[in-house]
Amino acid sequence: MAEAVLGDEPLTAPGDATTPALLAEPTGRINEAVKGGRTEEAAQLAEQAVTEASETLGPEHPEVLRLRELAAYIAYLSGDPDRAFRLSLDLARMHRRAGDQEAAYGNVQSAATAWRAVRDPERGLEMGDDLVGLWSELAAEEGPAAEDADQLESARARMGRLAGRVRTQTG
Repeated sequence: MAEAVLGDEPLTAPGDATTPALLAEPTGRINEAVKGGRTEEAAQLAEQAVTEASETLGPEHPEVLRLRELAAYIAYLSGDPDRAFRLSLDLARMHRRAGDQEAAYGNVQSAATAWRAVRDPERGLEMGDDLVGLWSELAAEEGPAAEDADQLESARARMGRLAGRVRTQTG
């Protein structure tokens, strides 16, 4: 799965010959760390690559967004669903602003996967509010989120179950 996210292709920007050189080395190190099972190291390398690439290319450059997706996936692999969730939800908002509904919904799906891994019901409710809010906005627009209403209803149902667990714990 990591190889699918990392890919074999160099990270490039259309018509920008400097981008592959800029990102090839850090991406290679990240790839090697993931393949070697060193996900915490890979997470640190990915965060560093995002920071450096953001400074050079801009925070919403397509290749920086791709690195951010990689960082979110690695955060999930390394057992940090909170971080994976935040990164994925931020990416969804960025893609939505850019008018890319498909990418935005893909990142909402990634955020939902990370959200499901959160075991603390209070934290899950807090995160779920953000997730369901953005997801509902996307579903109200044309695009893949609108065509996949069952997934949103499933998230809402989980919110109800989480609220019940919180009431049981505090009541």
